[in-house]
Amino acid sequence: MQEADIKFLEDSFKKYYFEHFDLIRVPERTFEREFGYQKFNSGMTRHISIKDDKELHLLFMQNIPSDVYCSNAYYSFPNLPMNEKDWKEADLIFDIDAKDLNLSCRENHTVSICNECKQVSKISEHCLKCNSTKIEKKSLPCKNCIDSSKTEVSKLSEILIDDLAIDQENIHVYFSGNEGFHVYVYGSQFQQIGSRERSELADYIMFNGIIPETFGMKKFKPNRSSFPDFNEKGWRGRFSKQVFSSKSKRSKIISELLVNGYSSFQKTLDNVSENIGVKIDPNVTMDIHRIFRLPGSINSKSGLTKILCKNLTKFDPYSEASFLSDESVEVFANCPIEFSLKNKKFGPFINEKVTVPTFAAVYMVCKKLATIA
Repeated sequence: MQEADIKFLEDSFKKYYFEHFDLIRVPERTFEREFGYQKFNSGMTRHISIKDDKELHLLFMQNIPSDVYCSNAYYSFPNLPMNEKDWKEADLIFDIDAKDLNLSCRENHTVSICNECKQVSKISEHCLKCNSTKIEKKSLPCKNCIDSSKTEVSKLSEILIDDLAIDQENIHVYFSGNEGFHVYVYGSQFQQIGSRERSELADYIMFNGIIPETFGMKKFKPNRSSFPDFNEKGWRGRFSKQVFSSKSKRSKIISELLVNGYSSFQKTLDNVSENIGVKIDPNVTMDIHRIFRLPGSINSKSGLTKILCKNLTKFDPYSEASFLSDESVEVFANCPIEFSLKNKKFGPFINEKVTVPTFAAVYMVCKKLATIA
């Protein structure tokens, strides 16, 4: 990233943190958390211990970070190396990202940026100008991406509440600041479980490793199979609703399942898994030493804020998570995809000098689709 672009982003981010520090969620038991941050064009600084909001504010003002992180884990000595921290427990966190949902819309709003000649083009595996394969892909997520991610969040919340007996008030949903959502579970019975158990929990939520016997299908005596009722709780009930669709069709479909046999039933389960399993990133959930983007901080991939969603259904990240100024800025933009922020449309821009509000300029610069003029 060019020096002028870095200075522009740092100035914009610093102003945000000065004016909107109230949006930063200073975590409970702050002194037991590990903090970390990155600066533009530099690596990660970790193993930082912070006592309170004043020290956190000082970190923002002194370093002007591109990204700030905080552990979901609680430690006795958060500033020491990992093997000396003395891990106590960790909040449960789930990551749902539009890029993992296999959405057909993605190709319409993803661009390829050549790392050799900087050519920007619609999604391609090689540069259309110099033929290099050193390609970086950037997505400008659309409404469908966000809505699809919301659907996964709703599915996850249902499982957490109905199957795992987690109080709804202990589930906090945050827009990640880019393409999805982070779901935090505080103060649950799962606080002290380790990485292996969290991996198993992720498998349960994703509907992984399901076998026909769980749903009543017997391999050797199929005529004795007993399938779940339509109103059963948990995965058996979800399976029933997905496969039978209504109580009236249950008997007919069961007959078909028995005729088709065990192997066919396994394929049915695999297909059902794609629809009713929650598409979370299991590596995030199982990691008990990870540091996560701090709520209220800016995501340097977009210039948008990681913010609490009080009403997920109505939440619009492109208006509610955009807090940077409206001050006009001149940029050289090469952004072939139209995008909307704060209810205003921008682009497409093809190698042109344009004047846009700071929040739109930051968005494009963060996506490597513009530079300061």
